[in-house]
Amino acid sequence: MKRKYFLHEEDSHPIQLTSADIILRQQLEYSICRYFYEGCDRNIQDLLSNCRWYVTTHMSTLTMIIECDDQVTNWRVLQKLVTMAALLYKIVSSAKIRVCPPKSQGMPFEMRVDELSVYRDLA
Repeated sequence: MKRKYFLHEEDSHPIQLTSADIILRQQLEYSICRYFYEGCDRNIQDLLSNCRWYVTTHMSTLTMIIECDDQVTNWRVLQKLVTMAALLYKIVSSAKIRVCPPKSQGMPFEMRVDELSVYRDLA
């Protein structure tokens, strides 16, 4: 027996975000950034202060973007990535971190926080 499921129009996702949706998303992203930063130790906070970093949501995936101005900072961020991912995982279990090196000096490195077990030995 085939079952048919019907969605009422008001149950479906809106086609276009309202200004309230955008503001709420921005507030959520800001709160996640603040909570993450406050959970970091002083070394990681200092490291992040040398970068441009923010959280964004694209296609319902939360991504922390860390943009590094120089290769040394980029390398230091990559060395702390597992620690940062573990902290972010405590806040949002299905997020990604993307570390961007200086322009024209390599490709961004991206990892999902739910794949920490792959990187555990590197921490």
